[in-house]
Amino acid sequence: MQTPILFWILFNLFILLMLALDLGVFHRNSHEVKVKEALTWTLVWVVLALLFNGLIYYWRGPQQALEFFTGYLVEKALSVDNIFIFIMVFGYFQVPARYQHKILFWGILGALVMRVIFIFAGVALIEKFHFTIYVFGALLIYTGFKMLGHSNVKIEPDKNPVIRFAKKLFPITHGLHDDKFFVRQEGKRFATPLFLVLVLIETTDLIFAVDSIPAILAITQDQFIVYTSNVFAIMGLRSLYFAIAGVIQRFWLLNYGLAVVLAFVGVKMLIVDVYGIPIEWSLLFIAAVIAISVILSLKIPQPADKHE
Repeated sequence: MQTPILFWILFNLFILLMLALDLGVFHRNSHEVKVKEALTWTLVWVVLALLFNGLIYYWRGPQQALEFFTGYLVEKALSVDNIFIFIMVFGYFQVPARYQHKILFWGILGALVMRVIFIFAGVALIEKFHFTIYVFGALLIYTGFKMLGHSNVKIEPDKNPVIRFAKKLFPITHGLHDDKFFVRQEGKRFATPLFLVLVLIETTDLIFAVDSIPAILAITQDQFIVYTSNVFAIMGLRSLYFAIAGVIQRFWLLNYGLAVVLAFVGVKMLIVDVYGIPIEWSLLFIAAVIAISVILSLKIPQPADKHE
């Protein structure tokens, strides 16, 4: 079903309005986001996503509503991996808590732009070259196996080619200058370490998008559904980070659950021409895997070697 251009415009205007309120009103001054504030904003974005899901139900019907909700759930679950990266990057660069929200704001804004490009490119590829759906499926299964070793991921900015290019492009100051990304010193423009943090976060999100976009394309190729579910999942990511950053290490089995989810949607793409797994079954399976991995993480003590 083709979505009228008016709906695209109205949806994006709504997102831009929320972003303007976020940075221009609620977070005009840099401050440390407390858990209570983060939980409130997390709830706001979840409620907005559910209300939009209800709008999809009355406008498009139950099938598209299920596709939106399943896509939103998958993207929300996979975004937890981004939170692990945020923690490592902020810790490596010793970014003060009061500056983290601004970095994530601009980081997620950039992520939205990259997701739009990936979504339209992915849908276009599948429509024009159907065999690419098998490539995406194989990629997701491979990524699922690769995620099992996620605990070995390390942040090494000096080996990141994008960071090395940024350092060649701009001289970097030795210390922070409040929450600024760029400053002028002796008439020369310098980038601050916060700019490098932003670049690193954008780079890692680009890598995660390679996995998450094919995952939602296994659920639906409706560009509007894919885009809106992605946007709602990403928009709530900042508040979710501040809400659970302190306890996320307790969910040590979640990566295994996400690996199973990626492998499942990969298989779903590979067998699509033989058997189309109903969206209801997909939703139940994905929700059950995520719930079980979270519950088991809280019930089973984390092995000592996982703390390293």
